[in-house]
Amino acid sequence: AADYLNVSRPFLTGLIDKNLIAHRMVGSHRRIRFGDLVAYEQRLRERREAALAALAFEAERLGLD
Repeated sequence: AADYLNVSRPFLTGLIDKNLIAHRMVGSHRRIRFGDLVAYEQRLRERREAALAALAFEAERLGLD
């Protein structure tokens, strides 16, 4: 999962602990369904695109383009 998201394992663990990625525990191991991983990635992409659109709008409004 960390490799798929291109993040470190401790960073992924932090995301899981903050309940940003759905998971289940099997013994002491965290298990993430691939669909939940893709869903997190999509939410992240949508937030990034919204932030970029807001920045572009503000730059245009201020005449900084």
